[in-house]
Amino acid sequence: MLHRSSHRSDSDSIDVEKKDTEAIEVVVGSAHVKAVTDEERAWLASIDTKEQDRIYHKVDRRLVPMLALLYLIAHLDRANIGNAKIEGLETDLNMEGNDYNIALMVFFVPYVLCEVPSNMLLSKFSKPSTYIGILVLCWGLVMTFSGLTKSFAGLCGTRFLIGFFEAGFFPGAMWLVSQWYPPQKTQTRMACFYLSSALSGSFSGLLAAGIAQMDGLRGWRWIFILEGIISVIIGAGCFFLLPDSPSSASWLKPEEARFLDLSHLAYRGVKATHNADGTKKPHVNMSVLKQVACDWQLYLQAMVFWSNVVPNYGLKFTMPSIIKSMGFTSTTAQLLTAPPYFCGAVAAVVSALFADRISWRMPFIVFHQLLLVIAFAVLMSFADVIRQNVALCYFMVCLACVGLYPIIPGNNSWTVNNLAGAEKRATGLAFMIAIGNCGGFAGSFIYLPEEAPTYPTGFGSSLGFATAGICAAFLLETLYWMSNKRNEHITEQEAIAQYGEEELERLGDKSPLFKYSY
Repeated sequence: MLHRSSHRSDSDSIDVEKKDTEAIEVVVGSAHVKAVTDEERAWLASIDTKEQDRIYHKVDRRLVPMLALLYLIAHLDRANIGNAKIEGLETDLNMEGNDYNIALMVFFVPYVLCEVPSNMLLSKFSKPSTYIGILVLCWGLVMTFSGLTKSFAGLCGTRFLIGFFEAGFFPGAMWLVSQWYPPQKTQTRMACFYLSSALSGSFSGLLAAGIAQMDGLRGWRWIFILEGIISVIIGAGCFFLLPDSPSSASWLKPEEARFLDLSHLAYRGVKATHNADGTKKPHVNMSVLKQVACDWQLYLQAMVFWSNVVPNYGLKFTMPSIIKSMGFTSTTAQLLTAPPYFCGAVAAVVSALFADRISWRMPFIVFHQLLLVIAFAVLMSFADVIRQNVALCYFMVCLACVGLYPIIPGNNSWTVNNLAGAEKRATGLAFMIAIGNCGGFAGSFIYLPEEAPTYPTGFGSSLGFATAGICAAFLLETLYWMSNKRNEHITEQEAIAQYGEEELERLGDKSPLFKYSY
C-alpha cells in the first residue's frame, strides 16, 4: 500500500486507502492488452471518481491552455493572408488573376505531405515540448520575414515554409492529448484548444483592424511582422511551459503521475515508444504506416474531415471579402469577422461537452454538418442580392461557423478512440488529418475572384462537401456497428485460444475483442 507523504495535504493527495469494490470501467474502443498488472488495476480501481477528476483538471490547467494558445497562433499565421488581402497585399505585390488562390494553395503542399512523417518522428521524442517548440519558433520567424517580401514569388516561398513547419503541430497536439487523457475525456479537451482556431478568426480581424492603421509600412506588412513576432515569443515559451509526460511533470505528486501513467496504459495499451514486451523501439516502424494506409475507416473519417476543411478554409480566407461585399468598409469588415468565429468557438465546446457526456460522437457531427447545409444553401440562394439581405446573409455566415467548428474535435476524437496502439494512433491520426487537409487545396480555389461577390462555386462546393460528410458519418456508424455485432459473441478465452495474446496485441483495433466507439 502507498502511504501519503507527510508534506501533502489531504485535499491534494490521492486517497489510496479507500477501496472500491468496482473494477475499472471497460472503455469502448479499447484493445485487448496486458499493459498493467492485476495489482496495478486494483490500485487504479481504488481511486474514486472525484479524485480522478481533480487530477485531470490539474492537467487541464497546464496542458490545454498552452495547446490552445499554440493553436491560436498557428491559425492566426496561416489565415491572416485573408486580412492582408484587403489591406493592399495584391496591389503591392502586383498579383493578378488567381495569384491569391495559388498563394493559399502553396501552404497545403508541405502541410499535407509532412504531417505523417512528423507525427511518426514526434512519437519517438521523450520531450514533445522541444519538438513542438522548434516548429513554432521556425514558422514564427518565417511569418515575421514574410512582411518584408517584395514579390509574389517571395510570398509563395514564405507560405510554403509556414506550411512545412505548421504541418507537425496539429496532429502532434492531438497525439499529445491522447497521451494524457482516456478516450472518453478527449473530445472536450480537443475542443477547448480547437476553439482557439475559431477565436483566431475573431482575434485576427480585431488585430488586423488596429495594426492596419499603423504608420511606416503598409498595413498588410505590419500584420505579418507583428503576428510573426508574437509567434516567436510564444514558441520560446513552449520549451518551458508545455508539459511532456506525467513522469516528467514536477507539478504532479508521485501518486498523481502514477495514476496518469497507469491509466494511459490501461486504456490505450503499451507505451508509444515500447514494444509489447517492454523493449525500446529503436526506429520508426514502417509496418505501422502500412497498416494505417490499408485501414478503411481512416478514409471515411477523412471525408468527414473534408466537410469541415473545404468550407472552413474557403470561408476563412474569404470572409473579410464576403463581408466587405455586403457594403462595409475594410476596417468594419475586419471587425465584423469576429462574431461568427466567436459563435463557432462556443458551439465547439458545448457540442464536445455533450458528446463526451454520452460518449457518442456521430449525432453531434451530423447535426453540425446539417447546419452547414442550411447556411450555404441560403447564402447561395441570396448571393445575388446580398446587399439587400445583409442581416440574413451575415447570420448565415455566423451559422456556418457554428456548423464548422464542432466537427473537427468530434472527428478527431472519434478517430483516436478507434485506433488501438499508441504508435498506430499517432500515425493513423496524422494520416487521416493529412488526407483531410488535402481539402485545403480545394478550399483555396473555390472562392474565385472573377465570381465575386456571389461566389457560386464557393458556396456550392461547401454545400456539396457538407452533404458528402453526412453520408460518410452515417456509413462509418453503420460499419462500426456491424463490426461490433459480428464480434460480440467472441469471448476473451476463445480469442486467446485462436490467436494468442501477442497476436491480439499486434492486431490492435483489428482484434476480434476490439469494440469500435460510436
